Amino acid sequence: MRDVPYVRRPITTNPPNSPTARQCHDCGARHIGLCDALSDDDIGFLARVAQSVSMPAGKSFIEEGSPSAYFYDINLGDVRVHKSLPDGRRQITGFMGIGHFLGLSVSGTYAFSAEALNDVQLCRFDRSSLLSVFAEFPAIEAKLLEVAVHEMVIAQEQMLLLGRKTALERVASFIDSWTERHAPLSNRPRSYAPVTFLLPMNRTDLADYLGLTPETVSRSFSQLKRDGLINFNNPQEISVLQPHHIAAMTCG
Repeated sequence: MRDVPYVRRPITTNPPNSPTARQCHDCGARHIGLCDALSDDDIGFLARVAQSVSMPAGKSFIEEGSPSAYFYDINLGDVRVHKSLPDGRRQITGFMGIGHFLGLSVSGTYAFSAEALNDVQLCRFDRSSLLSVFAEFPAIEAKLLEVAVHEMVIAQEQMLLLGRKTALERVASFIDSWTERHAPLSNRPRSYAPVTFLLPMNRTDLADYLGLTPETVSRSFSQLKRDGLINFNNPQEISVLQPHHIAAMTCG
């Protein structure tokens, strides 16, 4: 049988509300996660197969068990990811933010649900269109492999968090991870200088994620505040006053 040469298929998809290269350049997720795999010259090519969508707070855009037709890249806002248990309860498995990529699936359906915690801006990619981009830019596919590996590491850390750490260590681990996420935005070394940021989730969500009760989460916050490690400017805004001490508590 004669070999059939591979022919690169031109990607002509240009969905409504497709972001422009300039918009991509100014996006908060430009140099985080998936988009970081592309040069400035090539980012416009990816934008041609992306659709910019907005989700208001409380809106679900991925439903566990539904066909995995789209991938999503978070440009702005925070997302709650959770799974449903057979008895109707839910387990929050993560809180995703700018630069996180959602929708990876080894089957034809989503393995989790995702809901906007606040107003969220997303780039949505049709699965078939994005697979065509992979053929043009192998670097993106390699980046997605990094994402998959990173998700495995997070899953392992979550098992450790729920299985071995005390309540105070769980809360400290959560604060440390969010300090690390927000420290670059304030341009401060995360291990030394105080960092202030908003917590978009409520105490019930946080308790669900950490495998605790809301009352235990509140008591842990109060203990850390009494120890001079954190302070709350309001119920949603936390100041981590001694990030290095919080980080040390995560080791158990």
